[in-house]
Amino acid sequence: MLLEIRGLNVRYGGITAVSGISLSVKNGSIVSIVGANGAGKSTIMNTIAGLVRPSAGSITFKGTDITGCKPHDIVKMGCVMVPEGRGIFGNLTVLENLEVAASIHGEPIKMIHRRFEPVFSYFPRLKERLHQHAGTLSGGEQQMLAVGRALVTGGDILLLDEPSMGLAPALVDTIFSILLQISKNGTTLLLVEQNAYKALSISEYTYVLETGSVLLEGPSAEIRDDPRVKEAYLGG
Repeated sequence: MLLEIRGLNVRYGGITAVSGISLSVKNGSIVSIVGANGAGKSTIMNTIAGLVRPSAGSITFKGTDITGCKPHDIVKMGCVMVPEGRGIFGNLTVLENLEVAASIHGEPIKMIHRRFEPVFSYFPRLKERLHQHAGTLSGGEQQMLAVGRALVTGGDILLLDEPSMGLAPALVDTIFSILLQISKNGTTLLLVEQNAYKALSISEYTYVLETGSVLLEGPSAEIRDDPRVKEAYLGG
Protein backbone atom coordinates (compact mmCIF):
# COMPACT_ATOMS: atom_id res chain seq x y z
CA MET A 1 0.00 0.00 0.00
CA LEU A 2 1.42 3.38 -0.98
CA LEU A 3 -0.44 5.52 1.55
CA GLU A 4 -2.25 4.39 4.69
CA ILE A 5 -4.10 6.42 7.30
CA ARG A 6 -5.20 4.75 10.51
CA GLY A 7 -7.45 6.21 13.21
CA LEU A 8 -6.78 9.84 12.27
CA ASN A 9 -8.17 12.51 14.59
CA VAL A 10 -7.67 16.23 14.00
CA ARG A 11 -8.85 18.98 16.33
CA TYR A 12 -8.92 22.75 15.92
CA GLY A 13 -9.11 24.03 19.47
CA GLY A 14 -12.17 22.39 20.97
CA ILE A 15 -13.62 21.35 17.63
CA THR A 16 -13.05 17.88 16.19
CA ALA A 17 -12.66 18.22 12.41
CA VAL A 18 -11.74 14.60 11.67
CA SER A 19 -12.63 11.63 13.87
CA GLY A 20 -11.19 8.14 13.50
CA ILE A 21 -10.57 8.28 9.76
CA SER A 22 -8.84 5.29 8.14
CA LEU A 23 -8.14 5.03 4.42
CA SER A 24 -5.73 3.37 2.03
CA VAL A 25 -4.39 4.27 -1.41
CA LYS A 26 -2.82 1.59 -3.61
CA ASN A 27 0.12 2.42 -5.82
CA GLY A 28 -1.07 3.47 -9.30
CA SER A 29 -4.69 4.00 -8.30
CA ILE A 30 -7.04 6.98 -8.22
CA VAL A 31 -8.89 7.31 -4.91
CA SER A 32 -11.46 10.03 -4.27
CA ILE A 33 -12.84 11.60 -1.11
CA VAL A 34 -16.23 13.27 -1.45
CA GLY A 35 -18.51 15.00 1.00
CA ALA A 36 -20.21 18.27 1.82
CA ASN A 37 -18.43 21.45 2.87
CA GLY A 38 -17.05 21.04 6.37
CA ALA A 39 -16.93 17.23 6.16
CA GLY A 40 -13.17 17.22 6.80
CA LYS A 41 -11.88 16.56 3.28
CA SER A 42 -9.31 19.36 3.13
CA THR A 43 -8.26 18.73 6.72
CA ILE A 44 -7.28 15.18 5.78
CA MET A 45 -5.22 16.42 2.83
CA ASN A 46 -3.50 19.13 4.87
CA THR A 47 -2.67 16.60 7.58
CA ILE A 48 -1.16 14.14 5.10
CA ALA A 49 0.92 17.00 3.65
CA GLY A 50 2.23 17.96 7.08
CA LEU A 51 0.47 21.32 7.24
CA VAL A 52 -1.73 20.22 10.16
CA ARG A 53 -0.69 18.00 13.07
CA PRO A 54 -3.13 15.26 14.07
CA SER A 55 -4.19 14.72 17.67
CA ALA A 56 -4.23 10.94 17.16
CA GLY A 57 -3.65 8.32 14.50
CA SER A 58 -0.91 7.56 12.00
CA ILE A 59 -0.03 8.28 8.37
CA THR A 60 2.27 5.87 6.56
CA PHE A 61 3.75 6.57 3.13
CA LYS A 62 5.81 3.97 1.27
CA GLY A 63 6.10 2.05 4.54
CA THR A 64 7.45 5.02 6.53
CA ASP A 65 5.53 6.78 9.28
CA ILE A 66 5.26 10.43 8.17
CA THR A 67 2.88 11.54 10.93
CA GLY A 68 3.92 15.04 11.97
CA CYS A 69 6.81 15.27 9.48
CA LYS A 70 7.63 18.68 7.99
CA PRO A 71 5.91 19.50 4.68
CA HIS A 72 9.12 19.87 2.65
CA ASP A 73 10.38 16.48 3.86
CA ILE A 74 7.08 14.86 2.84
CA VAL A 75 7.41 16.41 -0.63
CA LYS A 76 10.99 15.11 -0.94
CA MET A 77 9.70 11.63 -0.14
CA GLY A 78 7.27 11.88 -3.07
CA CYS A 79 3.94 12.94 -1.56
CA VAL A 80 2.95 16.26 -3.13
CA MET A 81 -0.16 18.40 -2.71
CA VAL A 82 -1.98 20.57 -5.24
CA PRO A 83 -3.75 22.81 -2.72
CA GLU A 84 -7.26 24.17 -2.76
CA GLY A 85 -7.11 27.64 -4.31
CA ARG A 86 -3.97 26.59 -6.29
CA GLY A 87 -1.44 28.45 -4.10
CA ILE A 88 0.73 29.56 -7.02
CA PHE A 89 3.20 32.44 -6.68
CA GLY A 90 1.37 35.15 -8.61
CA ASN A 91 4.32 37.57 -8.69
CA LEU A 92 6.59 34.95 -10.28
CA THR A 93 6.51 33.78 -13.88
CA VAL A 94 5.32 30.33 -14.91
CA LEU A 95 8.96 29.33 -15.38
CA GLU A 96 9.94 30.58 -11.92
CA ASN A 97 7.02 28.75 -10.29
CA LEU A 98 8.18 25.50 -11.89
CA GLU A 99 11.83 26.14 -11.00
CA VAL A 100 11.01 26.77 -7.35
CA ALA A 101 9.10 23.48 -7.09
CA ALA A 102 11.65 21.41 -9.01
CA SER A 103 14.60 22.78 -7.01
CA ILE A 104 13.51 20.93 -3.85
CA HIS A 105 15.87 18.05 -4.71
CA GLY A 106 18.88 20.36 -5.10
CA GLU A 107 19.60 19.42 -8.70
CA PRO A 108 21.52 21.67 -11.13
CA ILE A 109 19.41 23.95 -13.32
CA LYS A 110 19.81 21.79 -16.45
CA MET A 111 18.42 18.76 -14.63
CA ILE A 112 15.60 20.89 -13.24
CA HIS A 113 14.58 22.04 -16.72
CA ARG A 114 14.49 18.46 -17.98
CA ARG A 115 11.68 17.84 -15.51
CA PHE A 116 9.49 20.36 -17.37
CA GLU A 117 9.02 18.48 -20.65
CA PRO A 118 6.47 15.94 -19.35
CA VAL A 119 4.53 18.84 -17.83
CA PHE A 120 4.48 20.67 -21.16
CA SER A 121 3.20 17.51 -22.87
CA TYR A 122 0.16 17.60 -20.56
CA PHE A 123 -0.15 21.39 -20.53
CA PRO A 124 1.27 22.96 -23.74
CA ARG A 125 -0.39 26.24 -22.70
CA LEU A 126 2.16 26.56 -19.89
CA LYS A 127 5.03 26.46 -22.37
CA GLU A 128 3.34 29.25 -24.32
CA ARG A 129 3.00 31.30 -21.10
CA LEU A 130 6.44 30.45 -19.70
CA HIS A 131 7.56 34.05 -19.10
CA GLN A 132 4.16 35.40 -18.09
CA HIS A 133 3.48 36.25 -14.45
CA ALA A 134 1.34 33.50 -12.92
CA GLY A 135 -1.05 36.00 -11.38
CA THR A 136 -2.12 37.15 -14.86
CA LEU A 137 -3.08 33.64 -16.05
CA SER A 138 -6.70 32.58 -16.41
CA GLY A 139 -8.21 30.36 -13.71
CA GLY A 140 -7.80 27.27 -15.85
CA GLU A 141 -4.18 28.10 -16.66
CA GLN A 142 -3.46 28.67 -12.98
CA GLN A 143 -4.86 25.22 -12.17
CA MET A 144 -2.68 23.74 -14.91
CA LEU A 145 0.32 25.44 -13.32
CA ALA A 146 -0.61 24.17 -9.86
CA VAL A 147 -0.73 20.59 -11.15
CA GLY A 148 2.40 21.08 -13.27
CA ARG A 149 4.30 22.50 -10.31
CA ALA A 150 3.49 19.36 -8.32
CA LEU A 151 4.51 17.09 -11.19
CA VAL A 152 7.99 18.59 -11.58
CA THR A 153 8.87 17.37 -8.08
CA GLY A 154 8.68 13.82 -9.43
CA GLY A 155 6.25 12.73 -6.73
CA ASP A 156 4.76 9.26 -6.47
CA ILE A 157 1.36 10.58 -5.36
CA LEU A 158 -0.50 13.83 -5.97
CA LEU A 159 -2.93 15.05 -3.32
CA LEU A 160 -5.43 17.09 -5.34
CA ASP A 161 -7.66 19.35 -3.24
CA GLU A 162 -10.68 20.61 -5.22
CA PRO A 163 -9.02 20.83 -8.67
CA SER A 164 -12.30 21.85 -10.35
CA MET A 165 -13.02 24.77 -8.04
CA GLY A 166 -13.92 27.97 -9.90
CA LEU A 167 -13.49 26.46 -13.37
CA ALA A 168 -15.93 26.51 -16.27
CA PRO A 169 -17.42 23.08 -17.12
CA ALA A 170 -15.36 22.70 -20.30
CA LEU A 171 -12.16 23.37 -18.37
CA VAL A 172 -13.20 20.91 -15.67
CA ASP A 173 -13.49 18.23 -18.35
CA THR A 174 -10.04 19.17 -19.67
CA ILE A 175 -8.39 19.03 -16.24
CA PHE A 176 -9.97 15.67 -15.37
CA SER A 177 -8.98 14.22 -18.74
CA ILE A 178 -5.37 15.22 -18.06
CA LEU A 179 -5.53 13.77 -14.55
CA LEU A 180 -6.52 10.46 -16.11
CA GLN A 181 -3.49 10.66 -18.42
CA ILE A 182 -1.22 11.43 -15.46
CA SER A 183 -2.59 8.39 -13.64
CA LYS A 184 -2.13 6.13 -16.66
CA ASN A 185 1.50 7.24 -16.81
CA GLY A 186 2.11 5.94 -13.29
CA THR A 187 1.34 8.69 -10.79
CA THR A 188 -1.06 7.81 -7.98
CA LEU A 189 -3.84 10.31 -7.26
CA LEU A 190 -5.77 11.06 -4.08
CA LEU A 191 -8.57 13.40 -5.06
CA VAL A 192 -10.75 15.59 -2.87
CA GLU A 193 -13.57 17.01 -4.96
CA GLN A 194 -16.95 18.63 -4.39
CA ASN A 195 -17.94 17.68 -7.92
CA ALA A 196 -18.82 14.16 -6.84
CA TYR A 197 -19.90 13.11 -10.34
CA LYS A 198 -16.44 13.88 -11.81
CA ALA A 199 -14.60 12.35 -8.86
CA LEU A 200 -16.59 9.13 -9.04
CA SER A 201 -16.21 8.96 -12.82
CA ILE A 202 -12.39 8.79 -12.78
CA SER A 203 -11.60 7.12 -9.45
CA GLU A 204 -11.47 3.43 -8.65
CA TYR A 205 -12.31 3.67 -4.96
CA THR A 206 -14.19 6.34 -3.00
CA TYR A 207 -14.61 7.43 0.60
CA VAL A 208 -17.71 9.45 1.46
CA LEU A 209 -17.24 11.72 4.46
CA GLU A 210 -19.88 13.17 6.73
CA THR A 211 -19.01 15.48 9.66
CA GLY A 212 -15.44 14.23 9.93
CA SER A 213 -16.11 10.49 9.68
CA VAL A 214 -16.33 7.93 6.88
CA LEU A 215 -20.01 7.35 6.08
CA LEU A 216 -19.42 5.00 3.11
CA GLU A 217 -16.50 3.50 1.24
CA GLY A 218 -16.13 1.14 -1.67
CA PRO A 219 -15.48 0.85 -5.41
CA SER A 220 -16.53 4.11 -7.06
CA ALA A 221 -19.03 2.39 -9.36
CA GLU A 222 -20.86 0.97 -6.33
CA ILE A 223 -20.75 4.27 -4.44
CA ARG A 224 -22.16 6.02 -7.50
CA ASP A 225 -25.21 3.71 -7.42
CA ASP A 226 -25.86 4.09 -3.69
CA PRO A 227 -29.21 5.87 -3.15
CA ARG A 228 -27.79 8.05 -0.35
CA VAL A 229 -24.99 9.29 -2.57
CA LYS A 230 -27.33 9.85 -5.51
CA GLU A 231 -29.65 11.94 -3.38
CA ALA A 232 -26.98 13.94 -1.56
CA TYR A 233 -24.36 14.51 -4.26
CA LEU A 234 -25.59 13.47 -7.70
CA GLY A 235 -28.92 15.25 -7.91
CA GLY A 236 -31.03 12.18 -7.22
